[in-house]
Amino acid sequence: MGGRILLIDDDDLLRRSLAFSLEQAGFEVHTAASAEEGLAIAARERPDVVLLDIGLPGMDGLEALRRFREILGLPVIFLTARRRELDEVVGLELGADDYITKPFDTDVLIARIRAVLRRLRSSSAAASPAPSPLAVGDLVIDPAARMVTVAGRSVSLTPKEFDLLYTLALAPNRVLPTETLLTQVWGAEYAGQSETLYVHIRWLREKIEEDPEHPRRIVTVRGVGYKLVPQG
Repeated sequence: MGGRILLIDDDDLLRRSLAFSLEQAGFEVHTAASAEEGLAIAARERPDVVLLDIGLPGMDGLEALRRFREILGLPVIFLTARRRELDEVVGLELGADDYITKPFDTDVLIARIRAVLRRLRSSSAAASPAPSPLAVGDLVIDPAARMVTVAGRSVSLTPKEFDLLYTLALAPNRVLPTETLLTQVWGAEYAGQSETLYVHIRWLREKIEEDPEHPRRIVTVRGVGYKLVPQG
């Protein structure tokens, strides 16, 4: 399963070596050293996925992500050297489709790219009727519009936060194991990467819980996983 990839990174060596590896894996690759150059290429070439370094000269990766998502509607995988930058991404509610920290294994990155492509292709190929809104207590999730309200208050979620909450909401009061959530929301490539789930659970709690430090909606069942408990 190939696809068109736009790689944006100011590290010349990484850009050349990663582009070569991606081409060997069957992808068509375009590269750029800055966000400005990358946006121009993206508008012309319409890549399937953008690999975007956060720490870029000129326009930084966070501002670039906003433009890729809002203007061009392209999925973005962040490449980041500092784990704390992940909090910045979601703190600004920009909604990257995925992230991977440097240094990374090229095979792992390729698996992540293919997972994003599979999700995109399956969603575009689906022709089933739009699912109805789902209510769990005073939490209402509209999967067709990808909107969430809590006690009538609209809540803005990133794509992965929405997918995670919706998966929990499909089985209210049932404990979903960590590995089940990782596989269903992120794909089989994420098996064993529990930190990804922990971080997104924390971000979700900050948005839908009255007291994120003492959550009542998304409840941890130690050693097993999480469950969504109706409130209101």
